[in-house]
Amino acid sequence: MVHNTVFYVYFEHTIFSYSGFLLKIYLINQKNIDNSKNYYFKDGKKYVKATFAAGCFWGVEELFRHLNGVKDTKAGYVGGSFENPTYQDVCSGKTGHAEAIEIEYDPKDISYEELLKVFWNNHNPTTVNQQGPDIGEQYRSAVFFHDSEQESTAKKLKETLQDSAIKRFGKKIVTEIVPATKFFKAEEYHQRYLEKNGLAQCSSKIN
Repeated sequence: MVHNTVFYVYFEHTIFSYSGFLLKIYLINQKNIDNSKNYYFKDGKKYVKATFAAGCFWGVEELFRHLNGVKDTKAGYVGGSFENPTYQDVCSGKTGHAEAIEIEYDPKDISYEELLKVFWNNHNPTTVNQQGPDIGEQYRSAVFFHDSEQESTAKKLKETLQDSAIKRFGKKIVTEIVPATKFFKAEEYHQRYLEKNGLAQCSSKIN
């Protein structure tokens, strides 16, 4: 029996990811790894960056941008080996990117753990490369951590939520928890897409 635990092995800028029967190879150049600080100060407040992938980024952005403490959200592409990908590039399945959301938040108003709970409670994290009818590597469930504290928090909460995931979906969480790479903002028409098209709704919850 092969478990769904994900192992990462770093070798000459290549990340080998093994999850169950699925073996992926991510070729990540050093320049693509996000080595920038994941926080900044403005008007006396500290804002921190978080990056999540949970299927189509339209609904994910709409979900997070309404949360108290979230200052800004961007829809984009992360986790691939291709520079400046377009939506068409990512949809081809050849770049390795995931549709993702980059969030800037005030940790005094909302914690990273609370953001993770919203993330895991509002998509199916037990399916590999799929959310509902959307199938492909770009729709994978993933947490892209920006520092060791985010990594530790995400891994601990993932294990804590495994039992509830089994009760809800009948399977364990397979969300990838990997280092954040360079985030490429998606085309402007993807930003706040649901709001622009009169389809915005908010169903976020923190359990």
